[in-house]
Amino acid sequence: MIPAWVADMDFGVPEQVVDALSRTVASEDFGYPFWPDGDPVVRAFENRMRRHGWTPRPERTRIYTDLIQVLQVMIEHSTEPGDGIAVQVPAYPPFLATIERSGRRIVPIPAHDDGTGWSFEMPDLAGHLASLRCTMLLLVNPHNPTGRVFTEPELLQIATVAEQLDLVVLSDEIHAELVYAPHRHIPFASLSADAAARTITATSATKAFNIAGLRCAVAHVGSDNVWDALEAEPLDYFGQPSILSRVATVAAWDNSDGWLAGLHARLTGNRALISDWAATSSHAIRYSPPEATYLAWLDFGAVPIRENPAELLHRVGRIYLSDGAEFSQHTNIETASFARLNFATSQSVLHQVLDRIDLTLMRSAEVLRQ
Repeated sequence: MIPAWVADMDFGVPEQVVDALSRTVASEDFGYPFWPDGDPVVRAFENRMRRHGWTPRPERTRIYTDLIQVLQVMIEHSTEPGDGIAVQVPAYPPFLATIERSGRRIVPIPAHDDGTGWSFEMPDLAGHLASLRCTMLLLVNPHNPTGRVFTEPELLQIATVAEQLDLVVLSDEIHAELVYAPHRHIPFASLSADAAARTITATSATKAFNIAGLRCAVAHVGSDNVWDALEAEPLDYFGQPSILSRVATVAAWDNSDGWLAGLHARLTGNRALISDWAATSSHAIRYSPPEATYLAWLDFGAVPIRENPAELLHRVGRIYLSDGAEFSQHTNIETASFARLNFATSQSVLHQVLDRIDLTLMRSAEVLRQ
């Protein structure tokens, strides 16, 4: 079995992260932290965001364990049960599950292929969201699973709708470091003063630097109402990431750009490999190269295994891809013909994965008759 589903990588971690963790362990520095000049993770986050053209508002950043926790906390402190939360679908399955379990309503903004790639444009988006009583918009940019990077005009349109409807915007920007040229990441909070004042920016070093299990995320809270609600909670209500997770995050953001550049080169090569495979394959698999991330959103809708491709690829091809149906759970959007492939691996392994997809498709007619 070749696992190519969960979104972490086969490339290890930056040497600078390993060194920083090793020094901390060697010094047995596991006591209570004390930072008279402020949390180093906050400083590293603010410096990192300036690279994207955004200066976060001082003293409005909180540290959490991961983006799922951030979403759960912000839903509870900025919406009410029964409220609608708009989200582009397909969407990261734990986000959809979180909205459903919180007693809020998922209001999907469906993706469509406009011939040049994925788009989430919708006529009269403001009227649509207003009619469904949305109070929050969950923006995932860069987008998972399609890999779409929203342009400035697209983001400005969303910002206009958010202002018209007075929506809280939770902007998940965890894949911002994994954007392919010529595309560029634009923090939603950088668009305008109004966008900054209503946006919760959620991000982490974990995705780009392959340290997800260390658990450290950042939420910058632009909304005064949400900030006040969070500040009213007991001091330790939300918990704190560990010293080691903070050390790793700072080392990643501050000192690991060389490693990240090497990662980009490898991912760019793998992305091109999948594009060449899809373009020359005798099977009608639809694929738009992602503009960011290391995730390929493959559409098997025109091949015999379209009803449940991930299951058959698992059973017959012995490869484990993410089931596309999970990315539209609790909505009326249909994504069962898709599977998500993680290509953050060696080219030799990726060749095996693609060969096994081809072999499964060749055998699919025989298998489906059994």
